[in-house]
Amino acid sequence: MAMKPAQVDSQFWRDKKVFLTGHTGFKGSWLSLWLTSMGAKVTGYALAPNTTPNLFDILAIDSLIEKSHIADIRDLSSLQKVMSSANPDVVIHMAAQPLVRYSYVNPVETYATNVMGTVHVLESMRNIDSIRATVVVTTDKCYENKEWVWGYREGEPMGGCDPYSNSKGCAELVTSAYRQSYFSKSDSINNIASARAGNVIGGGDWSEDRLIPDAIKAFEANKSLMIRNPFATRPWQHVLEPLSGYLILAQALYERGSDFASSWNFGPRDEDNRSVRDVIDLLIAGWGGFARWEKEDAGQVHEAGLLKLDCSKAHMQLGWRPKWDLETAIQKIIHWKTAYKEKRDMREFTLAQIYIYLNS
Repeated sequence: MAMKPAQVDSQFWRDKKVFLTGHTGFKGSWLSLWLTSMGAKVTGYALAPNTTPNLFDILAIDSLIEKSHIADIRDLSSLQKVMSSANPDVVIHMAAQPLVRYSYVNPVETYATNVMGTVHVLESMRNIDSIRATVVVTTDKCYENKEWVWGYREGEPMGGCDPYSNSKGCAELVTSAYRQSYFSKSDSINNIASARAGNVIGGGDWSEDRLIPDAIKAFEANKSLMIRNPFATRPWQHVLEPLSGYLILAQALYERGSDFASSWNFGPRDEDNRSVRDVIDLLIAGWGGFARWEKEDAGQVHEAGLLKLDCSKAHMQLGWRPKWDLETAIQKIIHWKTAYKEKRDMREFTLAQIYIYLNS
């Protein structure tokens, strides 16, 4: 029997010391705002934002969190020093090179960041006694993709045809090896899990080579969005969906222990596994004006055609459930973008979307 729906517990997070890698990114900025709104004391560790504008600066995240370290997870000695000084209760590792096509051009950087960066995070924790829960964030693309029509479960083989997907599969194997080698002993209180999310969308994303940001950029310039593969199917979800999963998982690791120290999928409802074309058509319908798209005929690198997650484990054992369907997620993105263009207080507006999500 499934558990009753779990909730993010703001009382749990009050005064918790959280070490968050990737805090300057799109997901990291949303999570930093959410954590600090609950009273968590966040130490961030990441490279500087790589786009202008960016959500980190718009929300002034550096003024909210305890400390913001602009540094590289490939630098082990720096990471060890900063994490030791932070003496965290919880670690959430999200720093990554996140792009498939970039990984084809820069494979060494991709593996160094996603694989050895994960090694460095886990290695840095070995001599810190305060940590009781660790969530290593990877991706739905870590699985060996067989173009199945059913969802991948957590026990399926790791794989990946491109350097990005493969590096994330490697990061999963690294996490499992460290957990079994160093954090499964009776004297270890640090319970480590990995989290695999779907294709994340939401307001405030200016990332390069991402569907929604590319679409909005094209629409605002009154140009056609060029789409490589309109029939590619992905597990689309608003950014707050997987973030709620990470927080609920961290709570379970901290309070309920090693039974939750494993891998977890956090994806959308089955009906929100939709094609790229479906997503863009929804965005165009909400955007209005002369928004449009065209098929790109240029040569392409390999990308999976069909990808789906089975989230039964998170539903049954954690009580986690997605709240917003794809139509709602697209609506929230348009609302966020409209508020930004109207020069609203975007920290206040973004917090309001978090509160709406929590009460959905």
